Amino acid sequence: EIKPLILKTHLKLIQNSIDTNLFKNFYCKVGGEEKDILIDGHLSCAFFVSTILVIHRLVANTHVTVESTVRDMEKTGWFEVNDLRPGAVILWEAVDFGKSGYHKHLGFYISESTAISNSSTLGVPVRHSYDFNQSRKIEKIYWHKSLE
Repeated sequence: EIKPLILKTHLKLIQNSIDTNLFKNFYCKVGGEEKDILIDGHLSCAFFVSTILVIHRLVANTHVTVESTVRDMEKTGWFEVNDLRPGAVILWEAVDFGKSGYHKHLGFYISESTAISNSSTLGVPVRHSYDFNQSRKIEKIYWHKSLE
């Protein structure tokens, strides 16, 4: 008998994503013009998180916005919890990114106060403190029963 270890695989997928360029670009036609709406990784957190989640069918689709990712998560069995658990999705508060406006942020809690999310400055997933060294407030922590 072979039984998939979803949480273990989920955590390894997230850890193995560090520094990959895979989530940097998503092209759309905007006003008749082709445009990279993720701005070379600057706005890729939702695409990163939803792509990882879609691998184990923990969401229905990939997304390019935090709002659509969270809506999909809530429709597919994700629920809020009060504690940080390895593999949980973290929703951070919106911060001002200047000309691109205020943006919330998504990523994954890993362990020992660390998280992995897409860096808006580097454009790739990176490991960092779960609260960005106390500079960004966590709004919600999401969990899915399939990770148990």
